[in-house]
Amino acid sequence: MTQPDVSLLYAFSNQFADAVERAGVSLVQVNGRQRQSSSGVVFADERVLTADHTLEREEDLTIETHDGRTLPAHLIGRDPATDLAVLHVPGLGLAPATTPEQPARVGQMLLLVGRPSPGGAMASLGIVSAAGGPVRSRRGAMLERYIQTDATPYPGFSGGAMIDAHGAVLAITTTGLASGVAVGIPSDLAWRVAEAIASQGHVRRGFLGISSQPVPIPPAQRAGRDQARGLLIVTVEEGSPAHTAGVLVGDILVGFDGQQIADTDDLQNLLSGDRVGQSFPIDLLRGGSLTTIQITIGQRS
Repeated sequence: MTQPDVSLLYAFSNQFADAVERAGVSLVQVNGRQRQSSSGVVFADERVLTADHTLEREEDLTIETHDGRTLPAHLIGRDPATDLAVLHVPGLGLAPATTPEQPARVGQMLLLVGRPSPGGAMASLGIVSAAGGPVRSRRGAMLERYIQTDATPYPGFSGGAMIDAHGAVLAITTTGLASGVAVGIPSDLAWRVAEAIASQGHVRRGFLGISSQPVPIPPAQRAGRDQARGLLIVTVEEGSPAHTAGVLVGDILVGFDGQQIADTDDLQNLLSGDRVGQSFPIDLLRGGSLTTIQITIGQRS
């Protein structure tokens, strides 16, 4: 290995070490179960985000900080669908973690960081091996988006962070949503869930009762719409809002409340909790013709 190669490797190594140091200030140890502690990330003033499945009790919770303090923590609420929980820690006084400007990309290098013991932060190197969603977790809930990595999640890493080379939090790590792998809840989604939990104790989610997949729409079947893709309805749950409204298997969903729907992300973005109980028009391609019906958004249990 030539001297320039060694210098590059040294700089690369130092950059990731610096990233762990920066992220570690906002990383805490969470004591919420009898044996192995877990990790948590400071996301707001006196607020810590951690993994729901690691809290086996709701009282007598404590956290330990990078500067050696042990503080009592109070559970504000939890969201089993994303395996996230929010703690209030009076007097915490730590700066919230930073988040990246761009979402994680497949192939991007990252670090898993956690603080499962008083000995300091721990880290594991890997890449983003997958990024997508929605997907059904082993808990049976639909996960809006996720990040998967090949980095090793050591015991106690759940509730910690997936970070980039600058120390920004790409995702909150959990081993509670999939068997044998570390799954990350992207930071923008995790922060949104955390803010909902902090303000109302739980997360409201819209529900239509369909499963779907993106499909191209042949020009002859677009019924005059300038739209090349839509969502093919694959199943409709009996008794669901979609079933009540008259949505049929084989319909192609192309519009929701005047917005084009080309993929599942488009639809999920419009099913926010504040829309539960409200009725909206949806546009469907059915047999080559455009059909508009009203649908009332339900609340996902």
